[in-house]
Amino acid sequence: MATITLNPGKERPVQQRHPWIFSGAIARVQGYVGRGDAVEVCAASGEWLARGTWSSGSQIRARLFSWDADEPIDEALLRRRLARAIAAREWLGYTGDDIACRLVFAESDGLPGLIVDRYGAYLVVQLLTQGMAARADMVAGLLAELARPRGIYERSDAEVREKEGLPPGEGLLWGEAPPEQIRARQPGGLAMLADLRAGQKTGAYLDQAHNRLRVASYCAGREVLDCFCYSGGFAIAAARAGAAHVLAADSSAPALEMLRANLAANEQAGVEPVEADVFKLLRQYRHEGRQFDVVILDPPKFAHAQAQLERATRGYKDINLIAMQLLRPGGVLATFSCSGLVSADLFQKVVFGAALDARRDVQIVERLTQAPDHPVLLSFPEGEYLKGLVCRVA
Repeated sequence: MATITLNPGKERPVQQRHPWIFSGAIARVQGYVGRGDAVEVCAASGEWLARGTWSSGSQIRARLFSWDADEPIDEALLRRRLARAIAAREWLGYTGDDIACRLVFAESDGLPGLIVDRYGAYLVVQLLTQGMAARADMVAGLLAELARPRGIYERSDAEVREKEGLPPGEGLLWGEAPPEQIRARQPGGLAMLADLRAGQKTGAYLDQAHNRLRVASYCAGREVLDCFCYSGGFAIAAARAGAAHVLAADSSAPALEMLRANLAANEQAGVEPVEADVFKLLRQYRHEGRQFDVVILDPPKFAHAQAQLERATRGYKDINLIAMQLLRPGGVLATFSCSGLVSADLFQKVVFGAALDARRDVQIVERLTQAPDHPVLLSFPEGEYLKGLVCRVA
């Protein structure tokens, strides 16, 4: 097994159990190491520190799995980590044959590069690193044994695969292929239809499940504008909570078709789908003098790389400023960012800048984050990517 020796002074993050080693921290590699192979990590002094897997094409050159010298990265380790992750979701209450939840959340569950989402009887996996891609068959076999799904489908189409030097991967890994649409249940009892082959992420946005219920609690009797609504999670939750009327806007016609199907699955009315470029629609509504009691902003990721951060913050400020201008006095703004590069502090500053330009007094009444099935490991704060603010706009 090859050994990575770190530059002097670069051992502290590893000792604090952070699971990433960047290329700039590495002084030398001794021995042959192939894509995804296990590697030992040593300090400049020669002290053994940890064990991980190698990623030859990424700036994150190694992902760490173990800080125990006697714990190899083998099938037994993967079995223990998967069993622990599955048991944690059961402890959180994600139970039942029809539940939708994140079963494994990569580094936060001690399994760097592996995402597993459950949609009822089917699992969708993302193998996002060379280390996990090399162990795909082992992972699929263990998931089949431990989670007992009907089928396991791969959706390794995230942009991080390209950074790893891996092509996109999609297709059946084990068992029975999923149907075109899966009906599953979110926390709170909302029915959700998901397209596991072509839908966003692994088929749906599971990380917002609890936030939809929190935002819906502000919507009873109110006129709501849900922007970037995708398949309607926020809109349907708001309507079910008693909203007077909900406009649900998205630029994707297939997403709005899924929204209509989700309305039918929940036997819910009171939501009006609007197919439009949301940025242009917000400006149109401002020009027309439209007013709402609640505006929900849940845009896609604006910043995929550090070079896009400035443009992303301008985009967040723009939509939040116009949303504030569309709100009646005392209205509620529920605004989110899923860009991991945009910190919670930076996001709040962006919303503050929007409030200044809109000349509105804005109070934060709730801070929201990803659902409990997307836990954040304390030694890996990068796992907390979703930021949300519920604000009262005076």
